[in-house]
Formats: sequence, structure tokens, C-alpha cells
Amino acid sequence: MLETLSLIFMYVAMALYAAAFVAFALDLARRSARATIPASVPSAVSRRSADAEDVVFVEAGAVRADAVATTTATVTREGGEASDSGDGAGRLGAISRLSSRVEDDVHGDNVTSTSLRVAMVLTIVGWSVHLLADVFRGVDAGRVPWANMWEFSMTGTLVIVGIFLLANLRFDVRYLGTFVMGLVCVLLMVATTKYYVPVVPLPPALQSYWLVIHILVAILGTAFFALGFALSVAQLLQVRRESQVAQDKPTQFRFLATLPTSGTLENLAYRVNIVGFICWTFTLIAGAIWASKAWGVYWSWDTKEVWTFIIWVIYAGYIHARATRGWRGTRSAWLALVGFSAVMFNFGVVNVFFHGLHSYSGLTS
Repeated sequence: MLETLSLIFMYVAMALYAAAFVAFALDLARRSARATIPASVPSAVSRRSADAEDVVFVEAGAVRADAVATTTATVTREGGEASDSGDGAGRLGAISRLSSRVEDDVHGDNVTSTSLRVAMVLTIVGWSVHLLADVFRGVDAGRVPWANMWEFSMTGTLVIVGIFLLANLRFDVRYLGTFVMGLVCVLLMVATTKYYVPVVPLPPALQSYWLVIHILVAILGTAFFALGFALSVAQLLQVRRESQVAQDKPTQFRFLATLPTSGTLENLAYRVNIVGFICWTFTLIAGAIWASKAWGVYWSWDTKEVWTFIIWVIYAGYIHARATRGWRGTRSAWLALVGFSAVMFNFGVVNVFFHGLHSYSGLTS
């Protein structure tokens, strides 16, 4: 019963994630439209420069005009009758302030779009439903829900979305919603169609508390690597846009003008990937200890062990090259993308097509 309920909740969460992906995409479209406004503002101003003063007061509305009148009356009471030059300067100052306020309204840099708010609400609700699906699976199995590829996919995507939501408490990375939710939707679709297995008892080697420790840190590492991957993709797109702008060429993705600079994206990706690397390092250590307890050896050169080590080497090289060799910009971003590609290869290919001591996907049982 709980297994069926878990699957139903999983389908509901996928539908909510797909809706969130659409809403995030609509927000990017709105950003693209907003990024085109500054180019049209000068032409509008030039057409109405002859009577700009009247235009400002008309667009500002009667309330702002009343506010200016009240301010002028206050100044007159405090300083006596204002001179013509002082009154003109005051009016020009008011016009300048009103023009700035209108410009801020037009650009909308601090305005959160409705589609973005809807996307975040859908993501939070979807994550809550996803959490219930994961809990139901674990309760029905009587253990932690990450003992096979289906359960790892469930819990892994749950943590990816959770890390994305937590990151927004510290940094505003909602612009990554399209990348993150798109990746999660693809992973869950593949897992649902290819990796689903019913609840089965654990093999003897997995009946250990190391299942909780080893796989949990691996999931956390994968989640941080996924967020770093999204940031690196955004960085590469931003680098291309900045190069086009520098060369006075037309840009393809106007929404990138509303995102942080490529340097900011790179620095944030670096910090996120460092956290993922720390988790992955502990994954290797915990895996070796678990292997010693289960099989009597710390390292057996199993395919899964080798690829886990390859991932560690790639990210270690990424951190070292950027910190000491000056690998910044596109080179560091591409290296981060190679690292996450190795993570996906380790999960989707090694687990399925390479059999060894780590053949716990559940697909052959």
C-alpha cells in the first residue's frame, strides 16, 4: 500500500516539477523582454524631449504632482518666498527624481515576476510531495530509501531540489530554476521508465549502517555538483554574451543581461563544487571502510570504485587548477562540466552495464 502511494506521490511531484520548469522558463522569457527595454528608452525620450517636463508629470500621475506641490509649499513656508531660479531648480530636481523612479519601474530590476513566484511555490510544493513519496518508500521498505537505482534517483533528485531551495536562502539563484528543474525532470523520467523496481530485501553486504553514511554523502556530493553544473552552464552562456557585447555583435539570449556576470557565476560555482568535493572525498573514505568490513579489502579495483576515484580526480584537478594554476573563465567551467558528466556516467552507465562487487542497481534481481 505504501509503495503504491509512494509511486503516486512521485508522479504528482514530477507533474509539479514540470509545471515549475515551465514557469521558470516563462520568467527567463520575461527577463529577455525586459532586457530589450533599455535600448528603446533613448528613442522614446528623444521623441518627447521638447516637452519632457510635461511627460514626466503626466506619467507620474496626480499623486506625485501633489507631492511636489506639498514639498514646494513647505520650502516656501520655511524659507520665505522662493525665487524664480530656486523654484526652477526645485522643479528640475523633482523632475529628475521622478524620472529616475519611472526608469526604475520600467527596468524592474528589483521586481519579482509572477511567473517566478509561481515557479518557486510549485517547486516547494513539489519538493514536499516528493519528500512524502521518499518517506513512504522508506517506511514500506523498513530502511533508508537509497538501496537501488530507483531509490537513489528518488532521494538524489530530492536532495538536488532541496539544495537549490536552501541555496536561495543565502544567494538569489532562482535564475537557475530552469536548469535545475529541467535536469531533475529528465532524471526522474529516466528513472521512472528504466530503473523502477519493487521493494525487496537488502543483500547481505548492504545490511550495514555504512549504507546510511556512505550513500548519504554521495547523494549530497552529487547534489552540490549538480548545482555547480547549472552555474557553470550559465557561466559559459554569460561569457559568450559578454564577448558578443564587447565586439558589438547581436546577442542570442537577452535574459543573460539580467543575470550576474560570468565572474560572479564562476566564483559561486567554485564554492559550490568545493562543498561537493568535500562530500565526495568522504564518500571515497567511507566506501573504503565499508568495503573492508564487507569484503575484507579496502580497495578491489571494482569498476564502480575506479569511476568514483576518477570523479574525485577530475574535481580535485578542477579545484587545484583554478586555485594555483590560474584556470579561470571557460576552462574551469568546462572542467566542472566534465566532472558532472563523469558523475552521470558513473550513475547511468557504470551501474547498469558494468557488473562487479557494486552491482546493487536492483535491475537484475
